Amino acid sequence: MRSYPRNSPEAAARIVALVLIADGHVCRSEIDTLQRLQIEPTLGLAPGQFAQVVHTMCEDLLAGAYAGGSMMCSVDEPTLASLLAEVDDPTLQSATLHLAAAAAEADQHLADAEAMLVSAARRQWRLSEQPVPLLMAA
Repeated sequence: MRSYPRNSPEAAARIVALVLIADGHVCRSEIDTLQRLQIEPTLGLAPGQFAQVVHTMCEDLLAGAYAGGSMMCSVDEPTLASLLAEVDDPTLQSATLHLAAAAAEADQHLADAEAMLVSAARRQWRLSEQPVPLLMAA
C-alpha cells in the first residue's frame, strides 16, 4: 500500500474511500452524500481527485488481494493503524471522520466492516461519539 504525505488531502481521502468500499458495494446514496458534503473542497482535493484516490486505493487493495483472496484482507490492524497515522491533524481528523461516517450511514445500512473502520479511527484519533464538524471549505 502506498503512503501519502502526513495530513495530505489524499491521506484523508483514502480513509473515507476505505470506508466507502469496506462493505464491497458503493451505492449512489454514498456518493451523493459525499458530494453534498463537498468532500473535495473540504479535504483540499482538486475536482475529480477523490475518484482518483478511490481508484488508486482499489489498485493497492487488489494487489494485496492476489495473495489473500479478498480486497479487504490486505488491511490488517497494523496497516489500518499506519493509514490512520498519516492523518494526525485534529481538524483534518474530525473532517475525515465526519465524511467517513456520513458515507457509511448514507445507504441506511451500517455494515460491520464500515462500523469497524469508523470505530478504529475514533479510537486511534481519540475522537468521541459526538458529531464531528466539517472543515470550512476554503
